[in-house]
Amino acid sequence: MRPRPAFASGYTLIEILLAVSLAATMAAMAVPLASQSLDGLRASAAARHVAARIATARLDAVRRSTTIALRFEQTGDDYTFALFVDGNGNGLRAAEVTRGIDRALSAAERLGHQFPGAAFGLLPGLPDLDGVVGSTDGVRIGASSFLSLAPNGSATSGTLYIRGRRSQYAVRVLGATGRVRVFHYDTGARRWISR
Repeated sequence: MRPRPAFASGYTLIEILLAVSLAATMAAMAVPLASQSLDGLRASAAARHVAARIATARLDAVRRSTTIALRFEQTGDDYTFALFVDGNGNGLRAAEVTRGIDRALSAAERLGHQFPGAAFGLLPGLPDLDGVVGSTDGVRIGASSFLSLAPNGSATSGTLYIRGRRSQYAVRVLGATGRVRVFHYDTGARRWISR
């Protein structure tokens, strides 16, 4: 009588290859989804950061009883921004910033440094909050480069557009009240939604 062969435990080469190929396929499908979600989270966080900076500056202007402003400076296709305080009671002016009368309260910051992939701008082809398509400029606060916040709580009216690689947000400042609202552009519904 022959001895019974001992059964080997483990997996065959075909089973291992099948498991590896399934894992690789699942990973290939998950990476773009995770990348898109991360882009949306960063753009959303950047928009909320800007809204919080404006709200904090508004409170600071009321507390100090003087005008505080965020100054936006274009650097390439993006902007940097910093907080400034009115040094002589006549509002913020670029010439007085240069002379040191209106002084900086913070260093200039760029959104992309804290939120990689986020920048000021409107994605091409998307309408702005007023329904106009064409301009991709992200800082729309009038002719001045200052978004001013007055001691009475009012502010410069305007909209700041913040984009990720595929996500679009807007921070709107209502002048009379200084209220700040954040919007997200829903590409499926093709409209702006208040956050």
